[in-house]
This record gives sequence, structure tokens and C-alpha cells, in this order.
Amino acid sequence: MANRLSTATSPYLLQHADNPVDWWEWSEEAFAEARRRDVPILLSVGYAACHWCHVMAHESFEDQATADLVNENFVAIKVDREERPDIDSVYMAATQALTGHGGWPMTVFITESGEPFYAGTYFPPAPRHGLPSFVQLLTAIADTWTNRRESVHQAAGEITGSLQQMSAALNPVPVGPTELDTAAAAVLSALDHRSGGFGGAPKFPPSMTIDFLLRHYERTGNQAALDAATLTLEAMGRGGIYDQLVGGFARYSVDSDWVVPHFEKMLYDNALLLRVYAQHARITGSAFSIRICQETVEFLLSDLRTEQGAFASSLDADTNGVEGLTAVWTPDQLLELLGPEDGAWAAALLRVTPAGTFEHGSSVLQLLQDPIDPARWSVLRRGMAASRATRPQPDRDDKVIASWNGLVIGALAEAGAILNRPDWVAAAETAADFLARVHLVEGSLIRSSRDGLSGDAAGVLSDYADLADGLLALYQATGTARWLTMAEDLLGTARRRFADGKGGYFDTADDAAPLVIRPRDPTDGATPSGASALAGAILTCGALTGDGGMRQAAEEAVASAGAVVAMHPRSAGRWLAVAEALARGPLQIAVAGPAGRTRDELAQAARRLAPTGSVIDIGQPDAPGRPLLADRPEINGGPAVYVCRGFVCDRPVTTVDDLTEVLSRS
Repeated sequence: MANRLSTATSPYLLQHADNPVDWWEWSEEAFAEARRRDVPILLSVGYAACHWCHVMAHESFEDQATADLVNENFVAIKVDREERPDIDSVYMAATQALTGHGGWPMTVFITESGEPFYAGTYFPPAPRHGLPSFVQLLTAIADTWTNRRESVHQAAGEITGSLQQMSAALNPVPVGPTELDTAAAAVLSALDHRSGGFGGAPKFPPSMTIDFLLRHYERTGNQAALDAATLTLEAMGRGGIYDQLVGGFARYSVDSDWVVPHFEKMLYDNALLLRVYAQHARITGSAFSIRICQETVEFLLSDLRTEQGAFASSLDADTNGVEGLTAVWTPDQLLELLGPEDGAWAAALLRVTPAGTFEHGSSVLQLLQDPIDPARWSVLRRGMAASRATRPQPDRDDKVIASWNGLVIGALAEAGAILNRPDWVAAAETAADFLARVHLVEGSLIRSSRDGLSGDAAGVLSDYADLADGLLALYQATGTARWLTMAEDLLGTARRRFADGKGGYFDTADDAAPLVIRPRDPTDGATPSGASALAGAILTCGALTGDGGMRQAAEEAVASAGAVVAMHPRSAGRWLAVAEALARGPLQIAVAGPAGRTRDELAQAARRLAPTGSVIDIGQPDAPGRPLLADRPEINGGPAVYVCRGFVCDRPVTTVDDLTEVLSRS
């Protein structure tokens, strides 16, 4: 049996390279093999940090008898959803349509032409909880394919037809101030007033929704929006979903109080949350949010940064096959490590109880209130972290994803600028340089790389959009024209190759290998949709360059998702944030003049006071390649700040007090 996964760039595929299942990567050769053998395709989709993917692998894909059944009756294709979000999107839509829910591992049976006819997620080795065993399912599918082929093709055709209808463009609906007020009211109506977040368990970090609420507060003064954001950010940062020892957020909480996480840590969650905590710190001055920013960056730089200076995708939920093994504690462990007095004090502070909050009497650490003795906690925290570092550690999925690195580049650049941390900005620049060298090939993006070598998967819309957005934030933090030029080029490519001609965008380029449908998902999920991220980046770029056509393109893109905003505002957080920026202007702020203390003070004031979504450029008047600084002269030989919105500008100001007054009116 050929070990076809052994040369894959995906750590997830490599985890399955030695299975007795005769896996193929997604390829035309795999489909040709299905046609040659006249068998259906078993498509299994997951990712390296997925707990239940590991469970199903151990129970079924590593079992010789099950593998024999698969190999005899199917061509088995394994896909890393993080490398191929286009494939994942198409078949997740089918899974959700057929079962009413989705998730990973995703198990889909498709025809030799790629049409799905049966789908589900995890299947156990023996029947339970209303699910057939995986072997029972395989046997039934093989029998149906052999003896009722016509019904298979009829079902596949109907499902594919439904997918095509679902992916059709929506009628445009403009999103203005009235719609934004309605969306904010709908989001706030779902607020958990006790624990923050929206809805019940499981709870995912609502980073984009909070971004919208913060922007909405800044534009309208709606105190309830700010209060909801503050409540949620504090509850998450004090709960078990946040790693109280080394920083960083887990993927989600299995309960409604943020106590017990699903322990995997994803790059994209931490990037999105870093950016929103930084904005909350800027708006409110919250020392708590500043601390969460600092610790989250420490986690990103210590645990997820690769040798090349880019950022790895995730840390696994499991350690040695046990979920949460590295992270949880018992009272006895604390007493043994810290001694009776400090151990008891830490247990009370961190809610480590004899009964436990997790499994087998262990507890997830929470820090529900600030310690009375911060210095004591700081010493104990370092000791506990050092001790935990000696435990077995979760595996790291070290592939580099273009879009997720774009998110972290933007977060580090923006947080670094807000909190005056040039070292964070420098880390963002190092990652951007790696993406430019390794992922950008003849004007097109490669989605993933590993160990400094690019993979084969072409970039999807989110790769172009998120990277461009991150580069625009980096440009504003550094003033390096290279990043603005690169962002403009990426956005130009995206607008040419992904546009649907109606103001919206597909998720794959016009030259991508065809799937049964050309995927298009406008909803914001764990990450911004490609289209909403593109709308935001286009708007920012237009404001930085003075390109009115970009603003119009952003307005059209937002309108293309207006129906999603109206019906499902909690699944449209990024769209709503972009619409808030459109409603606000966005403000364009140029700090023009010679470098020095005065310009630095004006720049820091602009970054502190300008509403989220504003664009800020700082540098010499008429600096080459920096349009916002053009025709912005010094005043009396010193720096001046120009604040504009659309085609209307305030008089330039030269003092922090005057700038404060101007921005308070904007």
C-alpha cells in the first residue's frame, strides 16, 4: 500500500500517514482511481488540533479490520480543513444541510464526480447515542452503491442542486446607521448578563461581535454596547478559557461560564482577541485588558512563533491522547509544588478544589478576581508555569497559514502601536517579510507553508484579504511604504480574480481547480469571512490612498451581505464592524512633520483618541509612496495633524490639546 501522505506539508495528514487505511490526498488522481474501480469516495476532513479527530483515528482508522473494509469498498481521501478551506466549506454545507449540524471530523461520502450523497461527523466503533457504528455505516454505504446506484446519484444530484442554490448571490441590502442600531439591539438581546458572551454553551470567543460593539459605542455613545463588551472580555480573561499561567485563549468553553475549555489553542482566536483587547484598552484605559494583551503576545511569541519568524497554526487539545493533561491542577499538586501555605493560597485564588472543575478531581485555573498580593501571585505564577513546562506538552501544528498570519500581523502591529510596544511591531514585520518571500509567488498567494517551504494549495479569498488587512495595519505602525504597496497589489488581485460581478466575492479564484460548486460563504464564523475581511481591507486601503473607487467597492460588498446582517447579526460581526467604519467615515489622520518628540506625542495621541477603524499615517510631508501625507505641509517648521472625513477636513492642529478637541467632535 502506497504511503501517499508521508510527503504532505500538513501535520494533520502526516498524523495519518501510517494508518492501515489507504489514504489519498485530494487530487484528480484520487478521483480517477474511484472511476477506475467504480467505487465511491470516503472523504474525511479534520485538522491537527481536533480532539474528536484523534478519537476517530484511534478507534477506526488505526484498526486493521475497519481499514480493510474501507480499502475494499472506497477510495479514501484525507483533507486538512486548514489547508483546503474551500473543500471544507463545500462539504460542510452539505453536512449541515443533511444533518442540521456540522463539525470535525467530517465524514462525507461522494461520487466519482465529487457530488455528496451522505454526510456526518464523528462515528463511533460501536453503535451509541443513536449513531450507527462506523463499520455499519461503511457496510450500508457500500451495499447502497452496489445495489441501489440510481438512488445514490439521484440523492447526489438533489444535494448538489441545493448547494448551488445556497451559494447564489444574495440581493443587495444597504447597511446604514438604522441597520446598525437594529443589529446592535439584536446582539445585546442575546447577552448573558451574568457571564458575558451571547447565548448558551458551548461558548466561543465572540471577537468580531465585540469589535462591532466597541465601534458602535464609539460612534453612538451606546453605553450598553460598551458594557457588554467589557463584561465579556473580563469574563473570558478571568475564566478557564484563558490560560492563567502562560497566556493565550483556548478555542471555546464547553460551559456557559467560560470555566472548562476545549483545550486546543488556535492562532486565529488569539490574533482576533489580541486586537479587540487592545482596542478596549485604548477606549477604556483598562489595566486588565492591557495585561491580557501583554500575556497573549508573550504566548504567541513563545509558543506559536516558528523559527522563520512566522506563526504556527495551533496547539493540540490533547497531550499523549489525554485532553487538557498539561493544563489542569489538583490541590495536592499545588501543595506539593508550593508548600502548605502558598499552595492553599493559590488553590483558593485559582478555584482549584478537591471536587475539581474538570475531570478526575482536577481543575482548570480561573482568576476571578485580582489577587490581594499581586507580587506573591507573580512569583507563584512563574513557579507554576516552570513546573508545568516539565510536563508532557501538546503537539504543535507548525504549518503557516497565510490568512491567519495576516490576522496576527495586524493584531501585533495595531496592539503594538496602541500600547507603544515597538517590539511587537517588529515581530509583525518579521512575519510579514516571511509571507512576502515564501507565500507570494508571481503575484499569487500560496495558502500554507511548513519549515520555510511553501505547499501546493492556492490561496483563497481570506488569504488575500486577511494578509492585506494585516499589512495595512503594519504600514500604519511603521510607515514602510513596501507594506502599503504589497497590500494594494493583493487587493487588486483579489478584486479581479474573486469577484462575482455583482458586488460580492467567491471564496476561490477564477482559475482554481473546480469543485462541485464554487464556494461562497459570507458569514463570519471563527474567522472573518473572506468577503467581509476583503471589504474591510478595501475600505482601509481606499482611505489611506484616497481611492474613492475602493470605498464604493466596500459599500457594494457590505450591501451584498446585508441580508446576513439583518437575519443573523451575530454571524456578521466583521461585516458590522466594516459598516460602522463606513458610517464613521472612516477618519483619515495624517501626522506630518519632522521626526522627534513633538511628532511622537501627536502620533501617540492620535492612536489613543481616534475611533477604531480610522486610518493614521505618520511621517514626513510628501513622503514617496505615502498618499495620505501628500500636500500635508509642516506648520511653522513643526509637525501638524490633518484630520479628514471623506472630502471634508478640519483645520490642521499642532498640539495634543487641539487634536483632542478635534477628535472629540469627529
